[in-house]
Amino acid sequence: MDSTATEILKFNAVGMALLCVRNTCIEDVHSGVVPDTATGDFSDVKVVTPYGKIPWQEVSRITNDEMRAFMKQVVDRLYTVLLRSDDLAFMERMMLYTKRAARNWDEPNNLTDWFTGKWT
Repeated sequence: MDSTATEILKFNAVGMALLCVRNTCIEDVHSGVVPDTATGDFSDVKVVTPYGKIPWQEVSRITNDEMRAFMKQVVDRLYTVLLRSDDLAFMERMMLYTKRAARNWDEPNNLTDWFTGKWT
């Protein structure tokens, strides 16, 4: 694959991550208060419930309903981008928004050992 095609794919990956994953209901979960930790690993943070304290590392931070809504939004948005990938006006809007909103994001990496079909 030539370098221009690779750069386009990287840009599209960032755009889809931004539009289809980041800008979803996961932002509502992300917008909560993050606790402070003196130890740095949150081992000193506990969630107090009517039934006792739960160590922070053991607390589910997203409910099943929130995860279901998140995955639904991600799938619908990815599907829409894939369906509209030949719509130049749509792709241009995605490009302009991505350039502005994700300009400080890290460049995507090719995870060559990911999803190889080898089950471990």
